[in-house]
Amino acid sequence: MNSHRDVDRGVIHFDFSEHSLENGLRVIVQEDHTAPVVSVHVMYHVGSKHERKGRTGFAHLFEHLMFQGSEHVADDAHFRYVQDAGGTLNGSTWFDRTNYYETLPTNELELGLWLESDRMGFFESAITQEKLDNQRDVVKNERRQSYENRPYGLAMETILRMVYPEGHPYRHPTIGFMEDLDAASLEDVRGFFRKFYRPENAVLVLVGDVEAERGFDLAERYFGAIPRGPGAAQVTAPGVPPGQEVRETMRDNVQFPRVYVFHHAPAFGQEGFEAADVLTGLLADGKSSRLYRKLVYERRIAQDVNASVYPTEDCGLCFIVATARPGVEAAALEEAILETLAEIHDGPPGADEVEGAVNRTARELVSVLNGVGNRSDAIATSATFLGRPGYVNELFGRMNAVTPEAVRDVGRTWLVPERRATLHVLPSEKSGGGG
Repeated sequence: MNSHRDVDRGVIHFDFSEHSLENGLRVIVQEDHTAPVVSVHVMYHVGSKHERKGRTGFAHLFEHLMFQGSEHVADDAHFRYVQDAGGTLNGSTWFDRTNYYETLPTNELELGLWLESDRMGFFESAITQEKLDNQRDVVKNERRQSYENRPYGLAMETILRMVYPEGHPYRHPTIGFMEDLDAASLEDVRGFFRKFYRPENAVLVLVGDVEAERGFDLAERYFGAIPRGPGAAQVTAPGVPPGQEVRETMRDNVQFPRVYVFHHAPAFGQEGFEAADVLTGLLADGKSSRLYRKLVYERRIAQDVNASVYPTEDCGLCFIVATARPGVEAAALEEAILETLAEIHDGPPGADEVEGAVNRTARELVSVLNGVGNRSDAIATSATFLGRPGYVNELFGRMNAVTPEAVRDVGRTWLVPERRATLHVLPSEKSGGGG
């Protein structure tokens, strides 16, 4: 395997090779011959932030459509081909990108490349009104189940509206709005594909049991003839300047109050991102973390508490979410959360506490990157967001360089009222419960 490891110190380094085709497709190969498998990963630089007002949800809709067959792959045959070959596959949508990936036995590498190249180069003609109507209904049903009819399901949509101003590219959820999905025409969808799902707007990452030169040769064979697109300017989501704290309360069909405390934060790869990541781990990762210890164990006012920082391309979000125990009001949860943040502002946490958070994060990262699928995703994300796949190798050094003072400073700079949105989700009157 072309990598260097020191797991005890939370360090791992991957060697990889890069090559760009004439049509602009960026190809990255990371050799790992420890097992006879390979990950084929295509990431398109298009997500929900690229959608225009009135036509939200297109990137996520394409995540569904692109598994419904292309010009040379009938309907649901993509799934069948991969599964019959002993592989796995999936796709996902984010604010900034959409990805599709297969993990296959080494001898089935060309199958994965053929499938991905066919839907990159020969998908538009396969988008029919029948497929659009069918997958539109699937997505609308997913929205009902995951958002509208799910406890706390509309909280995230509400938070995005609170933290981002009108017209901001991150203001709407990736799944889109019902009225926009209904309004999407066949030409709207085909135009979106022509604009964004092109080789110059994508990266192909191969991780696993494949030599770099063979990977490049196969990439040329399967993708080289696909023409560039018309060219589409990238969308940048601007940072939101500090202002006044935003607060809302909503009623939902839930049993217990839940408190969402969101702050604007550094984006993926920006200065302070790793310190923010360590801070959220210090706050809510594990039973010894500050918020878990205070809210769940000592005061027994919360059933659970979570914190994390979103790895977005342009402007980040850091969140803290806590669910109340029976009889506890949302205000008590919020007060305890803000007390804990104030402790971080007042003085840096102890060196041992920060080292523990850094080590936990590094160990989790090593565990994640052991899998070829997760590794190909990390490399593709670094290449797409930052233009440098080597950021994957910088992560550990940046993480290990986080100091108590850096954690304090990122808290003082970002986790402050001027960058805060607070949402209380309370039981509706028919649900009962505390408020």
